[in-house]
Amino acid sequence: MSGLYIHVPFCLTRCTYCDFYSQTQLIHKEEYIKAVLRELEMRKDYLEGDVIETVYWGGGTPSLLQPADFEQVFNLINRYYTISSSPEITLEANPDDMTDEYVAALRQLPFNRISMGVQSFHDAELRVLNRRHTAAQALRAIALCRQYGFSNLSIDLIYGLPDQSLIKWEENLDTAISLQLPHLSAYCLSYEEGTALSQQLQSGLLNPVEEDTIIQMFNILIDKLEASGYIHYEISNFSRPECYSRHNTSYWMDRKYIGIGPSAHSYDLESRQWNIASLPDYLEGIAKGIPNIEKEYTDERTGYNEYLMTRLRTGRGIGLTEFAEKFGQERLSVLLTEASPFLKDGMMENDDDRLRIARKGMMTADGLIRNLMEV
Repeated sequence: MSGLYIHVPFCLTRCTYCDFYSQTQLIHKEEYIKAVLRELEMRKDYLEGDVIETVYWGGGTPSLLQPADFEQVFNLINRYYTISSSPEITLEANPDDMTDEYVAALRQLPFNRISMGVQSFHDAELRVLNRRHTAAQALRAIALCRQYGFSNLSIDLIYGLPDQSLIKWEENLDTAISLQLPHLSAYCLSYEEGTALSQQLQSGLLNPVEEDTIIQMFNILIDKLEASGYIHYEISNFSRPECYSRHNTSYWMDRKYIGIGPSAHSYDLESRQWNIASLPDYLEGIAKGIPNIEKEYTDERTGYNEYLMTRLRTGRGIGLTEFAEKFGQERLSVLLTEASPFLKDGMMENDDDRLRIARKGMMTADGLIRNLMEV
């Protein structure tokens, strides 16, 4: 089973924290749709006939596209690719795009999962992030999705916002929990270089939250969601039983996927490829029949390190028996030796034949995992 990701590089406004590739000019939208259709056709053999289990429209803001745009692409996907009988097909959406007419039209398309970038249920916090929706619009969008039969819903929240208090964060979580959503992703705000938020921070215009407060917010997040029946299945992701994101999980479980559109990544188990992060250059390459794609082959060391990075971010962690079968007993011994200091101080845990990152280590998980990697 494989995945298909389609990157939509358009936004009406630029969020202050975002460093994903997007642009706020929609004048090339029609040309973009034609290029996506062409790329899907050009690369139809990339997955070597694998059945596609998940389709994910991400961005950018996919909900800026019209139903007719989606219909064209789905028709071509069905012509050249094999879709499973029970796929997960996700649309990332902005709450203010989800009008009655738009949601009703989406219901006529193959979408069966909606992921909305809510980020906060406080208008003042949304203004800091330069989000174009209000808290009321977010609540209205969720209600509309349910009204039109979308039950598989997910929202994103961000914590550690400038001047955010523990009380405000708890209120965001309480609102989310009251909505009884199947899935929720929560990310700690990061000040990525080159973003408006980073520039504001460097100029002294923002008051960042202290690290101790961020740790408290993370622990409140876990406590509240787990007490409400959510499973903490990946560091930033929580779901009701059997409602985890199948598409994102495929990334963590080392499965094939193809990425279509500018800056989209692909993986065929042997190499990683990515389209150039420039809409004009992407369009030019597709028009010439020579996609602007960069490629990196996965050698043994890279494959080992990626295995650690992806598996240890999940709640399941690394199955030690599976690990020994894949990499050998000697490498397992080395891994356990390298992990022993983290096991001793409670940053990691080893039980039921599984090595996991414990809650104490989750806030610094990436650095912890890097310490276990081969150099």
